[in-house]
Amino acid sequence: MEERLSIGVDLGGTTIKMAIVDYKGTIVEKWNIPTDTSNNGRNISNDIANSIEDKLKTLNIDTSLIEGIGMGAPGFINMENGFIYKAVNLGWENYPLKDDLEAKTGLRVHVDNDANIAALGEMWMGAGNQASNMICITLGTGIGGGIILDGKILHGVNGMAGEIGHITSIVDGGAPCNCGKTGCLETIASATGIARIATEGLDQHPESKLHAFLSEKGRITSEEVFMTAAENDEWAQQVIGIITQHLGLAIANLSAALNPSKIVIGGGVSKADQDLLKPLKEAFAKYALPRVYEGADFAIASLGNDAGVIGGAGLVFNGNLKS
Repeated sequence: MEERLSIGVDLGGTTIKMAIVDYKGTIVEKWNIPTDTSNNGRNISNDIANSIEDKLKTLNIDTSLIEGIGMGAPGFINMENGFIYKAVNLGWENYPLKDDLEAKTGLRVHVDNDANIAALGEMWMGAGNQASNMICITLGTGIGGGIILDGKILHGVNGMAGEIGHITSIVDGGAPCNCGKTGCLETIASATGIARIATEGLDQHPESKLHAFLSEKGRITSEEVFMTAAENDEWAQQVIGIITQHLGLAIANLSAALNPSKIVIGGGVSKADQDLLKPLKEAFAKYALPRVYEGADFAIASLGNDAGVIGGAGLVFNGNLKS
């Protein structure tokens, strides 16, 4: 029997990452192409199809060996028919992505939210360690999330399950969020939120080393907050305390409903590693139901930029994932 293969596609606003992946989750080949957002993103499917065709020819892999394409895309998606209701950064509105890509490649196509496929990738081959019940949270410019229940991605009634960044953390007087609400977790614990909180409170802490970054570059990054906190800067440490309290509370509340065995933290902010994880676990312990706390293990995401393409490939194998 010849090896079973699929293609994972992780569609970003500037880059499209692609990989040929085997049934055991091993990447055979990976590559990327730029995302062409001109003409309301109508060239994207063509670009993907042409790139896949060229790559298979170069590697001398017959198309018949490819079981399908699994694709993670941003925006609001109908999971059943791969229809994109809206993806602002790409210019898509009411766009039949699945049908279009299937017509252009001749392959079966599965489409899901980009955060969901990253969660699936981490569950299958990464820090999730094949946990059947897992919460994956990505802390970047915003906050993404994916929930795995009984080994399957949880979608909800219209594909919005896992929007962890839009849990309301501050009921009144919270910062405005891109979703139109205020006080979302994303406005606090994302890289953007951490930088905002650190900057807004800096005037009350003239002794903080963060002033130097603000004076030099006109802004503060979340990375600099963690770095300065590690140097015992009192305000930077307070900022981390604030964001981990909110994040720990949100995860504890989610975990009371979902009872996960694994909580995986990814995204750029997760590079802080134990400087983030230690106070986060302490906050989680404070707010979580004791038995839920006992069953949950935290981990930093391990697949990096490969999570999406591995998870996308996993969609094709319909959850029957082996390592």
